[in-house]
Amino acid sequence: MSDILRLEFLEKLKTYKDKHIIKVITGVRRCGKSTLMKMFRNYLLENGISAEQILFLNFEDFDNYELLNPKSLYEFLKNKIQKDKMTYIFFDEIQNVTDFQRVVDSLFLNEKIDIYITGSNAYLLSGELATLLSGRYITIEMLPLSFKEFASVQNPSLSLSEKYRLYVEQSSFPYTLNLDGDKNEILDYLGGVYSTIVLKDVVSRYKISDTKMLESVVRFIFDSIGSPVSTKKIADTMFSSGRKIDSKTIEKYISALQDCYIVYEAKRYDVKGKQCLKLLEKYYAVDIGLRYLLLGQKANDTGHILENVVYLELIRRGYKVYVGKIGDMEIDFVAQNQEGNTYIQVSASVRDENTLQRELRPLQLVRDSYPKLLLTLDDDPTADFDGIKKKNAIEWLMGI
Repeated sequence: MSDILRLEFLEKLKTYKDKHIIKVITGVRRCGKSTLMKMFRNYLLENGISAEQILFLNFEDFDNYELLNPKSLYEFLKNKIQKDKMTYIFFDEIQNVTDFQRVVDSLFLNEKIDIYITGSNAYLLSGELATLLSGRYITIEMLPLSFKEFASVQNPSLSLSEKYRLYVEQSSFPYTLNLDGDKNEILDYLGGVYSTIVLKDVVSRYKISDTKMLESVVRFIFDSIGSPVSTKKIADTMFSSGRKIDSKTIEKYISALQDCYIVYEAKRYDVKGKQCLKLLEKYYAVDIGLRYLLLGQKANDTGHILENVVYLELIRRGYKVYVGKIGDMEIDFVAQNQEGNTYIQVSASVRDENTLQRELRPLQLVRDSYPKLLLTLDDDPTADFDGIKKKNAIEWLMGI
């Protein structure tokens, strides 16, 4: 079922086909990167490219264990590259190859090679790859399913509100669609995904010895989505429960979690001063299902969950997303792209007049003419408050 869902990303790959630029697909484990590459490989086969022109290597497959050595990998590839036709090379989870950057750099010298690589760690785009290939690669950042993708394969008889409830109660990881809504099976699957991310991508790569403390930090961040967080606050919380950890170690943990795409950061942005601030960032979980896995029923926080979902959707739509500061007040999101800013407030409901005025006030303080939105779960008609548009968040997620 999940194979049909990443068509938007497939179209992106098609636009870069045969262009002399490396295509780097990043994102959290199990979000659909490998499926996307297989879909694109099938697209090539269906459009006149022969099987001999396509090389597909998954570096988590034990059959390719010997190719984790860069010299062995390069020698293997040299004998497979076509002499007079384009060769399409797909490297899945390439960060497992030692010094993979040098192999990619050497292959890139050949204009008859079209390279596609995936990785589940931002380390992929740091260090030597960025240095060697600066300006010669583009990134396609994948996330688990958007609400629109998820809703497209649900029972048509369900309302959008019912589909949204399933979306936040189950998971946005594509494979969970095959589990027919069985909550126990979904939690078992998410447990495996979480363990793989923490143990394989975080603990081993960053040589973290205190796994229990790392998981405590993850729980704290997941429990604090939509709230300002400081490393000192986390350290103080741990200390109050009898566990000692310093702020620098917490910074290391959070950086590692971001590198593995399990946690996303929204920095604070001074709307009037037009500059980023260095304190009290907010963090969001890559998947609400993972949050339920770690926190259980206490995770049922409608407003902050909606805020998390909206944040990820803005990232999907190509925005850089910040938390806005204007005077002593806060705007949930300042979303920036080439067209400028969009200011967004998110609230579960604003049917109470006091709540409505509280949510409108920060947006009213913004004096520029960029769009201003108030997104809620209220099933009410769209309204306009002197240029501030109030919309149903679920319809906004659907692109309506």
